[in-house]
Amino acid sequence: MNALGRHILVEFYNCSPELMNDVVHIENSMVAAAETAGATVINSTFHHFSPYGVSGVVVIQESHLAIHTWPEYGYAAVDLFTCGDSVDPWVSYRYLKDAFEASHGSAMECRRGQLDLLNRLDFNLESLRDVSPKPTEKAGTITRDVWFTERDENIALSLKHSGSQLYKKDSPYQRVEVYETLAYGNMLTLDGMVMCTQKDEYVYHEMITHVPMFSNPTAKRALVIGGGDGGTVRELLRYEQLEEVTLVEIDELVIEACKLHLPETAVAFDNPRLNLLVEDGIKYIKDCADEQYDLIIIDSADPVGPGEGLFTASFYQEVYRCLTKDGVMITQSESPRFNSGVFVEIYDTYKQIFGSEKVHCYLAAIPTYPTGTWSFSYSSKGEAHPLRYDREAAARFSQTHGLKYYNEDIHMAAFALPNFVRELLNSKPTNVTDEYSAEPTN
Repeated sequence: MNALGRHILVEFYNCSPELMNDVVHIENSMVAAAETAGATVINSTFHHFSPYGVSGVVVIQESHLAIHTWPEYGYAAVDLFTCGDSVDPWVSYRYLKDAFEASHGSAMECRRGQLDLLNRLDFNLESLRDVSPKPTEKAGTITRDVWFTERDENIALSLKHSGSQLYKKDSPYQRVEVYETLAYGNMLTLDGMVMCTQKDEYVYHEMITHVPMFSNPTAKRALVIGGGDGGTVRELLRYEQLEEVTLVEIDELVIEACKLHLPETAVAFDNPRLNLLVEDGIKYIKDCADEQYDLIIIDSADPVGPGEGLFTASFYQEVYRCLTKDGVMITQSESPRFNSGVFVEIYDTYKQIFGSEKVHCYLAAIPTYPTGTWSFSYSSKGEAHPLRYDREAAARFSQTHGLKYYNEDIHMAAFALPNFVRELLNSKPTNVTDEYSAEPTN
């Protein structure tokens, strides 16, 4: 070969769309394609983008293999670059064509670094060597740098994971996946959107439950719509006063995945006070009798897919009907910065149903949710107020149960809204007075 390297530019057509969106399969295939051709793999870096698309590169001692996919077209663009005569890039080409289930491919080979156009320089190689001691590595090990990315047009969250997918199944409603991330432990995603991780799920679940429970201390019956990860019912079942907690989750695969891979979150599914129903939460609410629940928590995903119907005025009107006269509804209400339009729309809807003075917004910091700032809504049918709560009891409860986020001060501070959130809601700030903070309630 009268050149330093061989560079094949490849296009694969009519590939499996599912495989083109599977970062684990693509990373494994690219590494295997390099090894099959006899290359020495140094490391791999791959990103999955939400909702679809994978980019990545395998660095080999002899150069690299790189890829970007367009699952919506069943298309992959690949470049295979090898140096010297020991590695044949066409072996990698044939391997990847089969691995991606491509109907056909086109390729163009370029000879890089034509030797008759180059002049070899005479210099001392020893002076350029890195003589610092190298860490000892096991023979045959490579550095894997595989990333999950959730993104829209303007913002993205990337989390590095092990490269081995713990769970991946398609239900009639959505794709359920669990990744083992390095920074946040096991992570549940639905249709490519982060739902919860082992390291920060407690923020969401503590704030969606303990705020309403301490401001509505006589609650006996609670209903959770969604929440198949189990975290919300785990927190509710800490309260002995609750005689029954009903969880209605439409997708049994969410429950299965979390039992297997997020056991700390799914720990309460066998509690005798839990009534677990795998069915449509919208239908359940429609069929529910009047004034059945003291607390209803809508633990929904974003307003897409199976969660879309949980973001309608007709649904919340049914929830209002199902609440007792002093009942409270809690929902996750999106990020006021990331999803401002939906945020404003749903609060306007709540106010029309419950009344402007009965609807309150509070915030929490959740690192793996878009912008890191997440909101919850508190809507009361009767006289319950989120800041009328027993501080001393909240402090004791937080310490006794070893809560990681919620405490008596966080309860109040969460309702102190930044100016931009107040402007979005176009409402008066929550009235934090001595009436609600100085004296415990009975």
